[in-house]
Amino acid sequence: MSFIHFNADRCDLCGKCIDTCPFNALSMAEHGVVVNENCRMCSLCVKACPNNAIYFEQKAGAVDKSEWKDFLIYAEQENGSIHPVTFELIGEARKMAAKIGYKVNCLIIGGKGTVENANELLDYGVDEVFVYEHEGFDGFKADCYTDAAADCISKIKPSSVLIGATSLGRSLAPRLSTRFHTGLTADCTALDIMPNSDMVQIRPAFGGNIMAQILIDDARPQFATVRYRIMDRAEKVSHPTGKVTVCNATDDMTRSRIRVISRAILEKKKAIEDEDIIVAIGRGVKNEEGIAMCEELARLLGGTIAFSRPMVEKGIGTVARQIGLSGHTVKPRLIITCGISGAIQFTSCMSGAETIVAINTDPKAQIFSVATYCINDDLYSVLPRLIHDLKSRKGEL
Repeated sequence: MSFIHFNADRCDLCGKCIDTCPFNALSMAEHGVVVNENCRMCSLCVKACPNNAIYFEQKAGAVDKSEWKDFLIYAEQENGSIHPVTFELIGEARKMAAKIGYKVNCLIIGGKGTVENANELLDYGVDEVFVYEHEGFDGFKADCYTDAAADCISKIKPSSVLIGATSLGRSLAPRLSTRFHTGLTADCTALDIMPNSDMVQIRPAFGGNIMAQILIDDARPQFATVRYRIMDRAEKVSHPTGKVTVCNATDDMTRSRIRVISRAILEKKKAIEDEDIIVAIGRGVKNEEGIAMCEELARLLGGTIAFSRPMVEKGIGTVARQIGLSGHTVKPRLIITCGISGAIQFTSCMSGAETIVAINTDPKAQIFSVATYCINDDLYSVLPRLIHDLKSRKGEL
């Protein structure tokens, strides 16, 4: 699927392009120079060619989609354990794979202990886990991980690659899509598959005013990142039949241009994504009294508070506690929204909650369309009664 082409009539096989390439993307083959997935399209080879025999041609539809099959899930590791977003991606991939007869495979890269983590993935119905374990992969280095992932993808040719929209995933996914000269849809909120293997990647667009359905119909593989807590977690299977394949992690793969000077594990605080009960504060909460009532309600319920984007922009609350496309996606057992209208940027990142209680004075508020229970009233009237009731049950009155 390379966009670099060589004019055989002009090329005299001098090898200057091979020597010039800093990414080892060119090599000499039986019928001339060939390019591999390491190509960054930097055009140094084009400039180095004395015969003007190299040119770019970005032509859509040049890939044979029948050669690319199955799903590949990137299994991220965090502090020695598999990141939970991996199990959500496996669950969604298994749903789509069942529709078109595809397999669901995983790729896991890391240092010591990676093979053990790979075996854990088999319990969730994965067909095959490809493992790149090397001490040089201890600690994420974008260039090394990209080389290893590209090696796996080029060998097994998956139709679709799913990656968690974590800090690591947001660094890895665009590098891979560039390597393979294909598309990437970031922060998908839903996925589906067509009979021809085109993956329907759904995410809010145009400021959240529409839900765009994005297709990569003329290139492979298809790359998509998905936020944590968006999809349902995969269920374990009773009789796993998958296998673990240990791949050759070479020293070249782990040779990085990034030098780690020091490393320290930060004290991990409970993230908003991990909260079971949330009281979300919107523009309808107009003063400190309202915020204090929301905080009191959250305390009595054993939960925490969160904020909509307008409140964070006003300096009330932090991005770490913001729900929405520019903040975080949550999936608690209970969320109570106070004075939030329910723009799609917000609702798409909390609609997976088990129970949604919405309090708003506007009977036409969009939040009511996703709420389990709708309270069309002034929150300054509703919250004191809720707080009083909870305190009486807890014996705090």
